[in-house]
Amino acid sequence: MLRTEPAWATSLRHSLLRMDTFMAGSSLLLLLLVVFGQVLLRNLFDSGIPSADILARYLVLYVTFFGAALAVEQHRHIRIDAVAACLDTEQVKRLRSPLYLLSAPVCAALAWAAMRFWYDDWQYVAEHERWASILALITPFGFCLLTVHFLLGGLFSPADDDAS
Repeated sequence: MLRTEPAWATSLRHSLLRMDTFMAGSSLLLLLLVVFGQVLLRNLFDSGIPSADILARYLVLYVTFFGAALAVEQHRHIRIDAVAACLDTEQVKRLRSPLYLLSAPVCAALAWAAMRFWYDDWQYVAEHERWASILALITPFGFCLLTVHFLLGGLFSPADDDAS
């Protein structure tokens, strides 16, 4: 049975939502500006922004992870609906908590593996490519963020939980 969300969890959830929304939006805007600038420079001036393609690749990850966190909060993330199609809304809501609590350790394991991968990369990356390696921290951070969102969603039922 889900417990009502305590004040600290509500505060954490709202802070995370503000950060996720800001980061997803600003990452998307920056991605659009970088790609649009790159297209203009290439087509009009036969030039380009150095390393814009690498930056765009990482910005896609930023948008993806922060957008995924927002989707988890709104119960609109990708899920397998083959079973959910056979269940009524109340049964789906009852299954949400155990499935979120199952998803949290999966995301935590992925965060741990991503951090190990990042650390190995960091040890051997060339000095002039360190900036890209720092941007790559989004992968372990994103999985940690998803872990927190899944844990909060699995442990507590927010008061305004009207999504199915």
